[in-house]
Amino acid sequence: MPVAVQGAGAANEIANGIKTMNDKKLADVIILARGGGSLEDLWPFNEEVVARAIYNSEIPIVSAIGHETDFTISDFVSDLRAPTPSAAAELVNPDIYELQNKVNTLKERARISLNKKIEIARLKYKAITQKRVLTEPLQNIQNYYLRIDGFIKQMENVINLKTSEAKKIFVEKVSKLDTLSPLKTLTRGYAIVEKDNKLIKTSKDLKKGDLIELKFSDGKWKAVIGDVLF
Repeated sequence: MPVAVQGAGAANEIANGIKTMNDKKLADVIILARGGGSLEDLWPFNEEVVARAIYNSEIPIVSAIGHETDFTISDFVSDLRAPTPSAAAELVNPDIYELQNKVNTLKERARISLNKKIEIARLKYKAITQKRVLTEPLQNIQNYYLRIDGFIKQMENVINLKTSEAKKIFVEKVSKLDTLSPLKTLTRGYAIVEKDNKLIKTSKDLKKGDLIELKFSDGKWKAVIGDVLF
């Protein structure tokens, strides 16, 4: 749709043209283009009314204003920016054979990538299925049983060793107690002398006529003190 692209009223014509194209659905895509020029010549494409028209357009808009080095607000609001009008035409109407080659290339790359993923998944599956936990599921349990048996034997050995040491110490203590026991002394021919339930340790604790009790290893006797012999 031809419209003025510079000068007074150009911005409104451009905006109205975009609106008309949308209202009447005259195209699948709009190329908003003009040749190069000074900043003043390109100024209508910086106007707010044009920017709003581009923003509100339901039809995709390709901006191709001026030369590649020229930038306007319309470039940033449009769906796509082309460096030149001819480049915009190539973008919206590409070579069908070139597109077909790109599609075929992408399909081949996708096929190769998918095959690689399938192969990797197959190798992972094979590695998992060959793990010992799956091929010999009871082996780990048996190994744990063996380890438990080993621990039990170690505990039994430790307990037996501790018990043996404790018995040895006990026997030694009992032997010492037996050696120091007064009853053990009595078996060697000695006797314990008591008077009035008190132990007599020296002859000075006795006098003639005292009633004493003699304890032997096999029994007790009572006696009366007679004359002192020495």
